[in-house]
Amino acid sequence: MTPVGAADPGSSTPAGATSPGSSTPADPTAPADSDLVRAARGLPVRRTPVWFMRQAGRSLPEYRALRAGTRMLEACQDPDLVTEITLQPVRRHGVDAAILFSDIVLPLVVAGVDIEIKPGVGPVVAQPVRSVADVDALPALEPERLEFLATAVRSLVAELGATPLIGFAGAPFTLATYLIEGGPSKEHARTKAFMYAEPEAWRRLLDRLAVSAATFLRVQADAGASAVQLFDSWAGVLSAADYAERVLPHSRAVFEGLGDRDVPRIHFGVGTGELLALIGDAGADVVGVDWRVPLDEAARRVGPGRSLQGNLDPAVLLADRATVDREVRRVVEQGRAARGHVFNLGHGVLPETDPDVLTAVVELVHELTAR
Repeated sequence: MTPVGAADPGSSTPAGATSPGSSTPADPTAPADSDLVRAARGLPVRRTPVWFMRQAGRSLPEYRALRAGTRMLEACQDPDLVTEITLQPVRRHGVDAAILFSDIVLPLVVAGVDIEIKPGVGPVVAQPVRSVADVDALPALEPERLEFLATAVRSLVAELGATPLIGFAGAPFTLATYLIEGGPSKEHARTKAFMYAEPEAWRRLLDRLAVSAATFLRVQADAGASAVQLFDSWAGVLSAADYAERVLPHSRAVFEGLGDRDVPRIHFGVGTGELLALIGDAGADVVGVDWRVPLDEAARRVGPGRSLQGNLDPAVLLADRATVDREVRRVVEQGRAARGHVFNLGHGVLPETDPDVLTAVVELVHELTAR
């Protein structure tokens, strides 16, 4: 079979296509020279690349059918299921990248932390971290436990052909919030209280989580992922000063843990408009922007040295088609202010989203930005 995203054998290479790192348009037959990777590096592209956070998931009927009877954390550790679920939106929508189907707490679960994802609630930790002793008792993530992950990534890379695969991991702060709160939280009060009251234990906790996240990403990069994204879902609850002092060094350690692996780094957080420059300073090539800050303003805050990803409000996709088209055009236009632009949502696809609307967004972005 022809790999998903591979070039049509009968098609010709676009005029001006060249090798990775060139300043001329990309060769669409190589993931390392794909529009996604080139945009991440601030290089010219054939068209603005598009993918969607949570593009593989509950908005797709084929996903719901495949997942029936299988728990989330079980599905994430089944290489065959991971492969098929990751491929589904690439086939359906024609997106320019696949994102590994996984869960933000999976490294903790694989290490041995007792966590259950409860429907309608989210991850629930059996024994939350509330003391220095709890931090020291956390099990380490051993790379040999991640063979299922390497197998899934290798399978995906073989199937995807020219379409790049983005690796995935949760950032230390967000994982810490789940461990300390015991589950999802709106205020994250216990987390911040622990951060202020137990600075040494906090440092040790985030150090451990940074090692775990880096291990998780290295396995994916070594198995063939073309880029990686670090999700810091809850960093927006912090002030810039607290983020800079108590979180940024640990997120930076995750990216530094990738060593010299030549994969672009994407860093995304929700509600992080006041942190955008700092998020870039963690070592990102691409700063993800939620829907609250226009991309042209985000480009000013981040500076010229990094690309941007985002940032259509996911709720817009529930509106009428004329509204969707207008908002897509606005995001594309504002994205031109950035060094490079990866079109995405400002957060994940909502479960009630019509898949046909996602497909239409991909087609419109490609139409508007074709070089």
